[in-house]
Amino acid sequence: GTRESRRFFKDAASEEVISPWHDIPLHTGPATPAELWMVTEISKMTSAKYEIHTEEPQNPIAQDTKKGKLRHYHGPIFWNYGFFPQTWEDPMETHPELHVKGDNDPLDVVEIGSREFKKGQVARVKILGVLAMIDHGELDWKVIAVSTEDELAQTLETVHDLEASMPHVVSGIREWFRWYKAPDGKLNEFGFGGHALSREKALEVVEETHAAWKRLYQGEVKHGALWVWGEV
Repeated sequence: GTRESRRFFKDAASEEVISPWHDIPLHTGPATPAELWMVTEISKMTSAKYEIHTEEPQNPIAQDTKKGKLRHYHGPIFWNYGFFPQTWEDPMETHPELHVKGDNDPLDVVEIGSREFKKGQVARVKILGVLAMIDHGELDWKVIAVSTEDELAQTLETVHDLEASMPHVVSGIREWFRWYKAPDGKLNEFGFGGHALSREKALEVVEETHAAWKRLYQGEVKHGALWVWGEV
């Protein structure tokens, strides 16, 4: 990538440019409440740090920069990584147990399946659990999920299933996110003793952040520099 390159999204029918944050639906349907749509920012086994640009018109995906240089992780990430559309971690809302506020971004998702997702790929995933990461005093939930098209999806329903059949995946995700900034002298923390919370708790987090996004999108809260609907 380059500092200028951007990946935009188009509506398949109209060919119009859309926002992957605001225009792609979150839910797959009332019959499958634990299956949601995710948007891929970073493919598994890659290190370039791509992310949605929440402050730019139409919210494209682009490689992050730091001090004018393109950002890379210090090593590859071992899972597909992205966000849930139509969610927002409200920076004005304090979590009642953890006493930290949201990080002002869409809700993150770590997909643990065997296939590599392409950057920008929209995938249907099954929710398994969630980790409460705290980064610089901000709450940055990491939802753990698996693609519904992956063979693992047939046997995994909960984080307990995941721990039983793949005992090092949850700890691997937690410790990767704890340590990935260590070469820069920073460590992330985790709430709830670092334990992955249940699917039920993960879906509560999804619905809370979806409700927060609705308030943002409908103009009930100030959006600051975030690009929401049509402003440039």
